[in-house]
Amino acid sequence: MMEWTDRHCRMFHRMLSSKARLYTEMVTAQAVIRGDRVKLLGFDAREHPVALQLGGSDPALLAEAAQIGEDFGYDEINLNVGCPSDRVQSGKFGACLMLEPELVADCVAAMAARVRIPVTVKCRIGVDDQEPEVALRQVIAQCKAAGTRIFVVHARKAILGGLSPKENRQVPPLDYALVYAVKQENPELTIVLNGGVDDLDAAEKCLAHVDGVMLGRAAYQSPALLAEVDARLFGGAPQTVDAAMAAFLEYVAQKRVEGVPLNALTRHILGVFHGRKGARGFRRFLSENATRHEAGVEVLREALSFVAVT
Repeated sequence: MMEWTDRHCRMFHRMLSSKARLYTEMVTAQAVIRGDRVKLLGFDAREHPVALQLGGSDPALLAEAAQIGEDFGYDEINLNVGCPSDRVQSGKFGACLMLEPELVADCVAAMAARVRIPVTVKCRIGVDDQEPEVALRQVIAQCKAAGTRIFVVHARKAILGGLSPKENRQVPPLDYALVYAVKQENPELTIVLNGGVDDLDAAEKCLAHVDGVMLGRAAYQSPALLAEVDARLFGGAPQTVDAAMAAFLEYVAQKRVEGVPLNALTRHILGVFHGRKGARGFRRFLSENATRHEAGVEVLREALSFVAVT
């Protein structure tokens, strides 16, 4: 979800669900240590609970970055062992680390020694010619021995030499049964399933077998489904898209005063009215007008006038 789940996206999603755990884009450990930390790591306190996802393969650098993340107030540090992009592979992190479970364990052990918040792992079930039944269990066993208790498992292999990142989200077959089996074998671990879950009906079916479900692009492209999360999955109060949009309008007004371009805020909400009368006009108006330098919150208000009130 790099370049998608930035702080503005997460803030909008939090307005739709007060209970779901939010994750940052993957940020490399080196960027955290050497870059603009406020720009990379800053977030609104209303986002809690929120996890910082790190990329890297150097235990010392990851430990330092994890401590910086904890100091910023994150609730969890998540190590990405699942991203298959060429850029990530060239830096020796992401899914290629599935080939080095001992190194992954060294990384999480180093991070856990520096922070008091949970250090978790997001992984694939394997890469390339690996046997998933072996590869996934190896990574989990090594990290479990190093103290990790929470795993987010994308239930597909990643093909590092031949498929694009998009194809790696669609072409390798899903193997939920393997993830379910690993949970049964490790009842003391928290196993979260990722991959191919497009709606809350599917999520509820998965939750009969695992402890959690991570929604990625489905939640981004059709964020309205998040408005049902609190009531359906957490037993909380029901949320509405219209109430979230009212809150987001106030947020947009505040951020425009701070100089944040309107398009940086509204690009994350284009799919929120999918299926509702006027959704096409809403998307078109924002797409055509939010990029103007002077565009302010009034543009969002006008875009909302296209949408039927429910």
